[in-house]
Amino acid sequence: MRAYLNGNKKGYDSMRTFSLDYAVAPSLYFDPRPDNFQFKKTTDSSSWNFPDSVLLPNSETDIAFMTVAQLSVLIKSKKLSSTQLTKIYLARIKKFKDTLSAVVTITEDLALKQAQKADEEISQGKYRGPLHGIPYGIKDLFAVPGYITTWGAEPYQKQLLDEKAEVVRKLEEAGAVLIAKLTTGALARGDVWFGGKTKNPWDLKQGATGSSAGSASATAAGLVAFSIGTETLGSILSPSSRCGATGLRPSFGAVSRAGAMTLSWSMDKAGPICRSAQDCAIVFNIIRGKNPMGETDRAVVDYIFSFNTPTDLSAYKIGYTKKLFDKDTTYSGKIDSTTIEKLRTLGASLKEISLPTEDPFPVFDIILRAEAGAFFDDLVRAHGERLLSEQSAESRANSLRQARFIPAVEYLQANRYRKLLIEKFNKTISEFDFIVVPADGKNQSLITNLTGHPAISIPTGWDKKGHPTSIILIGNLYDEGQLLEAAYIFQQATDFENKRPPYFSAQ
Repeated sequence: MRAYLNGNKKGYDSMRTFSLDYAVAPSLYFDPRPDNFQFKKTTDSSSWNFPDSVLLPNSETDIAFMTVAQLSVLIKSKKLSSTQLTKIYLARIKKFKDTLSAVVTITEDLALKQAQKADEEISQGKYRGPLHGIPYGIKDLFAVPGYITTWGAEPYQKQLLDEKAEVVRKLEEAGAVLIAKLTTGALARGDVWFGGKTKNPWDLKQGATGSSAGSASATAAGLVAFSIGTETLGSILSPSSRCGATGLRPSFGAVSRAGAMTLSWSMDKAGPICRSAQDCAIVFNIIRGKNPMGETDRAVVDYIFSFNTPTDLSAYKIGYTKKLFDKDTTYSGKIDSTTIEKLRTLGASLKEISLPTEDPFPVFDIILRAEAGAFFDDLVRAHGERLLSEQSAESRANSLRQARFIPAVEYLQANRYRKLLIEKFNKTISEFDFIVVPADGKNQSLITNLTGHPAISIPTGWDKKGHPTSIILIGNLYDEGQLLEAAYIFQQATDFENKRPPYFSAQ
């Protein structure tokens, strides 16, 4: 075989004589839809349930922790200007950025210009909608012209990308105000970036976990009104759960990733991290779908979205993983049991289900690693991964190195088994509107990130150490609406999402 292998190597070498822009994706595209899939028929209208009126708090701290829904009413009624609100958040970012290590770049000049523009438009009666004048932060995987996009990693600390990510463009069009680029774990892994470890605002000795660490931490600490994160294998749900935020991981293809770093072309997803499910619905409605002027992320799918909440949960078909909940006998498990009972008091009729178990789960991780290895090919061949601070066996640096040894045959075989998993999981979930699982339920993150299903993390209380606890709702493909509606009903009947980390609410 030696001559054959040498011929292959010449082919590989010939590829390296040409350059690839980071935005070029493979011509193969992942489709999460099972066989005979049909989009759910629903109306394309929403009732956001905005409060009729909102009193302006005297305290700037109280203002900083208000929801997007509340702030939008204040701004629309001109009780609060976007410039005032932007300055409140900018001051908090400057005060707490070193404490949390959640901010890479403060986009102050851009923010003040956008806020001034919002105020001028609103004063002229040109109101763009509920995000008009609302300050937000975005994970530092997304390109913003004029500002560095570091991907959280030492080799890219000075990287300038002369383009505007599609999510940023859509939020700008809606009148939102970008005030900061928030930390991501190096190359979208964990909560450690080149500036340190991003902290959980409820416990500054603890990391925020997950690569959308900065987005979850900054939102929970009241440094931004909302934020945008990404998830490949838990990076929205995990830090949202850790920090007590409400995080929506949309269906694969629901939100454009154009202008963002790629970790896995077939698994990456972008979504909102907010203070409430209502806020997630508002933000998701803006960022979803294709760019009508031409979408460069060919995985994006357009479909109807609506948010119309009934009075209780009785109309929904709900499954839950009883064995996983019963297995957890810790204090957090008792909180989960209380949450399940709360869902029942809200009208939920829960049917026991089990997640797929007979699958080659140990092999599925090579899908992510092979795709990441291809995206960071230039970095590894130049030995740039050696600059990353984390160099352990489980580090991103080591993952990228070993990706070179994944055979193409095994990558394709893993994707064939992934197809079987899609069919199996769809059969499990399709008879329900959504299912309920523990935040750390066995394989639920791996399964649903492989299948592309949407999920939301909602706060449910605190453990004995004062750390937030959460529960996860998983929905059908392209059906975020019912997830968000159910989470909204739960949050209307509880107040966990309204609690603030003491250190950041007392100052």
